[in-house]
Amino acid sequence: QEQLVESGGGLVQAGGSLRLSCAASGSIFSIANMGWYRQAPGKQRELVADITSGGSTNYADSVKGRFTISRDYAKNMVYLQMNSLKPEDTAVYYCKCGTYYKGDYWGQGTQVTVSS
Repeated sequence: QEQLVESGGGLVQAGGSLRLSCAASGSIFSIANMGWYRQAPGKQRELVADITSGGSTNYADSVKGRFTISRDYAKNMVYLQMNSLKPEDTAVYYCKCGTYYKGDYWGQGTQVTVSS
């Protein structure tokens, strides 16, 4: 079954840290970019960070210097280390995997809540 499975969300106080993980199932091949998006209530889904097959990274301005995306190519996993969390980071975080031949896959989402 082709799927992405996310983990690591939760409730944290402002200033705290969380690490999100996303695993692409073994049936997903030819992965290009992997990344994280988030959607807060009443807002559109937005890019948080992504990483290419070559290791180039891209971050939303709002998370630069606080979040770090990384990738384990052998395991088809992507991680998001989130430090210095702010209440405005509260959202459902989605993992996205783009492939060369079969389009994009999305995870089911994991809730991140940052209390003030």
